[in-house]
Amino acid sequence: MNIVGGMLIGLGVLLCVTAGIGLLRFPDTLTRANSGTKAAGLGVGTVLLGVAFVVNTPEAWWKMLLAIGIQFATAPVAGHVIGRAAYRAGAPLWSGTWADDLAGFRERHEETPSGTPGDTGS
Repeated sequence: MNIVGGMLIGLGVLLCVTAGIGLLRFPDTLTRANSGTKAAGLGVGTVLLGVAFVVNTPEAWWKMLLAIGIQFATAPVAGHVIGRAAYRAGAPLWSGTWADDLAGFRERHEETPSGTPGDTGS
């Protein structure tokens, strides 16, 4: 069990390092958020699973599985919220390989000066 746990912890650390490199190297906020949520989330989950194998008690398994579940439930949501906030704030997008499919939607749904969408102020 210690060999399997050590291999899982090593793989998780490698994934977390890959996520860190992605955060440093990727050109815009959306790709950085993708790197931080996908690779780091999977890396943390793999490290926790490895720790459960190494400790190998029922309490450790329950706690690690609960932590993995929370990680997998919250990391994608956080990445989505970061990406959405960056897009709405007008952060520059990487023009490498994709088009801005929401450009027309953003122009049609800009907030009015009063602060609420669709409010006419009357």
